Formats: sequence, C-alpha cells, structure tokens
Amino acid sequence: MRENSARRSGLTRLDFLGLAGLGTGALVLGGCSALSSTRQNPPTARSTYKVAEYVLEASVLKLNLGGPSVETWGYGEGLPGPEIRLQQGETLRVRLRNRLPEGTSVHWHGVPLPNGMDGVPGVTQDPVAAGESFTYEFRADDPGTYMYHSHSGLQLDRGLYGPLIVEPENETLSYDREYVLTIDDWLDGVDGVPEDTYEKLRAGEGEMAGMEGMSGMGGTGGAEPEPDVKYPVYLINGKPPEEPEELEVGRGDTVRLRLVNPSSATIYRVALAGHRMTVTHTDGQPVEPVETDALRVGMGERYDVIVKAANPGVWQLAARAEGTRKMARAVLRYEGTNGPQPPPDLEPRELGSEMLSYNALRSAPGIDGVEAGSPDRVVPITLRGDEETYVWTINGQAFPDADPIEAGRGERVRFEMENTTMMPHPMHLHGHFFRVDNGTGRGPIKDTVLVDPKQRLAFDWLADNPGDWAFHCHQAYHQEGGMMRVVKVA
Repeated sequence: MRENSARRSGLTRLDFLGLAGLGTGALVLGGCSALSSTRQNPPTARSTYKVAEYVLEASVLKLNLGGPSVETWGYGEGLPGPEIRLQQGETLRVRLRNRLPEGTSVHWHGVPLPNGMDGVPGVTQDPVAAGESFTYEFRADDPGTYMYHSHSGLQLDRGLYGPLIVEPENETLSYDREYVLTIDDWLDGVDGVPEDTYEKLRAGEGEMAGMEGMSGMGGTGGAEPEPDVKYPVYLINGKPPEEPEELEVGRGDTVRLRLVNPSSATIYRVALAGHRMTVTHTDGQPVEPVETDALRVGMGERYDVIVKAANPGVWQLAARAEGTRKMARAVLRYEGTNGPQPPPDLEPRELGSEMLSYNALRSAPGIDGVEAGSPDRVVPITLRGDEETYVWTINGQAFPDADPIEAGRGERVRFEMENTTMMPHPMHLHGHFFRVDNGTGRGPIKDTVLVDPKQRLAFDWLADNPGDWAFHCHQAYHQEGGMMRVVKVA
C-alpha cells in the first residue's frame, strides 16, 4: 500500500482528522510513488471522526520513468496521485485546486454520490477553470476499492488519477499486509502527448488494428484483441518494469492486493508467479471467493485478491498489456530473501492459464443489489465504430450530439448491450452499481464491465439516484470519439 500523505507528513490519519476537527486546516495531498508500506491489523471499526478533509492540487510536474524526466500533469508530487483512504460512513471533503493551464474536474469513479459531485464537465458541473478551485463533498456509504481521476478530455492519459479506498465499518477479511497497485499505460512526454495520439487516430495514422471491418486482428476464437493505442511503457504505481516496486511479505502471511486499472486504453492480464490468487471483490463489491491463476482487468475495473504467502522466493507480479508482449510489473519478495529480481520481461507461466471470467463470479450473499426478476424498462445498447473517422457511437449517436437515455426513478432497468465492433469496450455507468447477467441470477455487482468484440452482454440496475449520469466506454479515446451518453434519472 502506498503511504498516504498524512502519514508521510508525520501525522497518522486519525491524528490529522482530529486536528481538522479543531479547525487547524486541510491537508494538501502530495505523493511519491516510490514509497510503499504494509498495514498490520486492518481497522475493524469506523473512526468517531466524521469528516475527512483534504486539498488536492492538479498541476504540471516532472516524473522520472526510469530514464529522462518527462513533463506531465498530475495530482500532488508523483504518479499515481496520493491515496485517499477513509472509513465507511465518513464524509469526504476534497478541495480541488487547479494549477493546470486549462479547465479540469475530478470524477470519483464507482462511488454512488449526489449528482452535483460526480465531476463530469458539461453534465454535472462546469470545468474548474485554470487557477480556480472547487470543493467536492459526499458521504462514503459504500466500502470498496475505487479511484478518482479527471473527466476532462484526455487528461486521464496524462496521469491525473489516484486510488480511493473506503474501508468497511466491520472488516470481514483477515489479512496481514495490503498493497494497492495501480496499473497504467504511459505515453505522455515519451511518445508525444495524448491529444496528438487522438488526432492521428482520427486521421487513420494510429494502430487501429481492432476497428470494425479491418484485418490483422483477432477478437474471436480466443485470440487477444489488439489495442488501437500501443504504449511505449506500462507502469505499476508509477514505476517502469526496469525499476519495479517491491512488495515485501513474510512466509505465512495473508496478503491483500487491490488491483486498480486507471489506464486509458489497455486491458491487462495479471498473474503472480508461484502463487494463486483468491478474488474477493470486483469494483469494490464482495463476491464469493474464487481461486484463479490469472485475471483480466479492463480499463476502470478493480479487483481485490488474497494471496497466501507460502512459497518463499522472489516472484514476478506481471500485468501484460493485452494484445502485446509488453508488461507492467512489481516484484514480490519474501523477507530474508536476497536473490535478484526476475528479468523485466519474464512472463509467469500462470499467464498461460485460463482467465477468470464474469461467469465464474457470484455476488456475496447478503449484498444489496438488483435482484433477479423482470425489468421495468429494457434499453437496447448498440456499440459501433467508424474506422475512417474514428467516431464511436452508442445507438448510432456520438456524444455530445446524442439524446439522453431516460429512466424513471425507482425503475429496474436492463441495458442489453451488443458490441458490433472488433474492439472490447469497458462500459461504465456513473452513480449506480449494476448486476451483470451471467445466467445465475447472482452475477457480480459492478460499475464497469468489459463487452468483448461481437459479444452481447446485459446488466440490470436500479435507477435510485436522480440526476444526469454519464454512461460511456472507459477507453478514453473511444469516449473522446463519442462513445458516451447521458442517462437521465427522474
């Protein structure tokens, strides 16, 4: 787990919140991705302090990615942005200070919150202008692994993201150590800037191997979809494969890994050499524990896994970018082991195993969600793309020139999606959880789901949070190309 800024400044989280309650001011969040720590004895009860208050600065910064420094945009001092962690039931109050040369916003990805706090310019708020500030405030009632990121243009692909952890009032998992691992694709300052990449895609100069009607791409028959943006480097916690973060464990430890994918255009296949993983949560919501050798993590998705540290050594934790041979990685090192790190390009054999699928996931008993039954409203969702113009649509319309999708407050709604393209689309609904239909009646509760090439997939959700909510592909370049709609709940 990366230390949060309160600990790095010499204050514990409770120290800070107590001081904030006495009016001593808010903490400025900054981060240094090189720092990591473990957490012993996870808290099992909510703090008596009710408000966690922070200041988050978006600014231009320089990063060292294992070679020459690059200039980019970020939160705080490093990549990823500082971890924000609070207890279930607490109110999070974050003052965003915009030190960027253009407008920005912060979206609290996966968190059900009041519509005006959702952070989508042009939908829920105006952009926070350069030099201005905006305060986000909401109660964190749903525990889980989330993230925050800019929802303005392609700013996400410049590094404007960070992890958000809401710890449950009563933790049911028992574990000795925890690490939060953010897995990212990176080109800013190494291979141009995101805006140039987007213009090349629109001009037909990008990879675009997976566009509908194009050859050289296998999205069916078990072949991996090729990404339409191929990145020069992939990172875990801001570190390139040549200088990976090390995760220290003791033999016999139970280790919790929170895997977060804020990437703009990359799906990862994740495995830990020499170990199996037990999936306990997806998108922050508990599932019946299921063991696997490897996971497929789409853009915007999160998975919590438990690892039993029973195989001493130095092991590769690899996140291979789907459709490529490149990897992000961290290294798991047992205490007292002095051996060298594995080579940066060493693939764990576990990556050759079958990926865990949504069909294998069941929501945990007693979890609130949309129950099985007939929906009040069925909405067909057709996903399309145009290879010549790089325009991506939902039901034939490209945002912002698209009609809203309407849902009555309290209705049980089913989105029946059909992906007509040869690209996977991680579809994300703001402000609500949904239940993936995997034929069991107990599909996982999520907020982001991968719809693979030529696939049909449905999910059910309860329209219980009024407002105008974004529904979009979380591949940032597809979203920028129009694959977004507003869902109006009234």
